[in-house]
Amino acid sequence: MTVTTISPRELNAMRLRGEPVELIDVRTPVEFQEVHADAARNVPLDALDPAALVQARQGSADRPLYFICRSGGRAKQACEKLITAGHANVVNVEGGTSAWTEAGLPVVRGKKAVSLERQVRIAAGLLVLLGAVLGGLVHRAFFLLPAFVGAGLVFSGVTDTCGMGLLLARMPWNRTKAPPTCAAKTAI
Repeated sequence: MTVTTISPRELNAMRLRGEPVELIDVRTPVEFQEVHADAARNVPLDALDPAALVQARQGSADRPLYFICRSGGRAKQACEKLITAGHANVVNVEGGTSAWTEAGLPVVRGKKAVSLERQVRIAAGLLVLLGAVLGGLVHRAFFLLPAFVGAGLVFSGVTDTCGMGLLLARMPWNRTKAPPTCAAKTAI
């Protein structure tokens, strides 16, 4: 399935011309609060309900929904999720919020957070280290832990999905107590 893309500069140019743009950021609420495109509203990938999202649209249903994340991977998954549900008018913002920020486009900054991708690298590294140490000191069976993590990383690379990332996204430190101030924005 091919997902249509747009560069951050092209999307911002549309906004500057006055075209309505509905931009959905699918990162965790904590990542969203750290920094996000000023026009984005947060709908985390793990809570994305295509039917509810399309039904709640305030703009015209014939206009595309634009998705953004940190670097483009989760936004692509969100687009694929909507396409599978029968809503094909979706567009992935190339390079995500990282590219948006690097292009010098307007962002809202908040409290610093550890990105989900970085959390995955930390957790995978700790599990591999723990398995290697315990395998050498306690019992050889602990060597299965790094093998399991390695297999998970291979699966993640092949399928472009990350089970550990989905699990970490649900952790309390990746949730917010109050909704972000820009959550009510829908179209600009």
